[in-house]
Amino acid sequence: MRFEHVLVVGAGQMGGGIAQVVAASGRRVSLHDAAPGAVERALDAMERSLAKLAEKGGPDPASVLARIEPVESLVAADLMIEAVVEDAAVKRELFAGADTILPPEAILASNTSSIPITTLAAATRRPDRVIGMHFFNPVPVLKLVEVVRALQTSDETEAAIVALAEDLGKVPARARDFPGFVSNRILMPFVNEAAYALMEGVAEAEAIDTIAKLGFAHPMGPLALADLIGLDTCVAIMEVLHEGLGDPKYAPCPLLRQYVAAGRLGRKAGRGFYEYDGERGSSPRG
Repeated sequence: MRFEHVLVVGAGQMGGGIAQVVAASGRRVSLHDAAPGAVERALDAMERSLAKLAEKGGPDPASVLARIEPVESLVAADLMIEAVVEDAAVKRELFAGADTILPPEAILASNTSSIPITTLAAATRRPDRVIGMHFFNPVPVLKLVEVVRALQTSDETEAAIVALAEDLGKVPARARDFPGFVSNRILMPFVNEAAYALMEGVAEAEAIDTIAKLGFAHPMGPLALADLIGLDTCVAIMEVLHEGLGDPKYAPCPLLRQYVAAGRLGRKAGRGFYEYDGERGSSPRG
């Protein structure tokens, strides 16, 4: 299955990046987001991203953007890739709605980073054609796609999504449908411990991130990475892990919860563990 027409639902950082990568592969993309102005902001971000990639030999920005059509509601397509807020109830409602609109042979994929795919599949009448397709941020740059098979997912669906990921220039890695899958089951405790180290005064944010970068050869420290992901998203993922696995070690650090309550959500809000004004600021706490 080639997936000539892909519906991307959610035009945030992840959804916009997914739409860009799919369009760059030569496919037609319909991009939908219920939030006013979200699709327009995503298209602006794509234009900047594509311009930078073009300087390094990437595709022509105009031709990629020409393949992306903003749509005001869900439309029929060969594949839906969902990238909305990390909320199980919202996603289940979306999958149930998409099930009534997309043709029976279409595949419904979720970019969720933690919510069990099996529960999303159960909200549809095509559970064998539901799968997790978890991209990583920034989508146009990072190669990994975590392919998560629900209990109901068919071999044909998995094979089709693995083939698509490879055609998009990504490296698919299969994971079983457990809370957090592989990536966030490993990553979120790392982020959480870094937040605890900051809260307990073990070190300042810059020092924590420097130790991780230089000591572990990570390209980005855990606190800066949490800001990139979004602190609200990190908390939501940890809550899924905590509830799904029943282990207190996955409970979000109180400092993370406090920052989210204060609206300090990371880069997208201009402030998280660091302050941002287009580029990363120099003030790690405030």
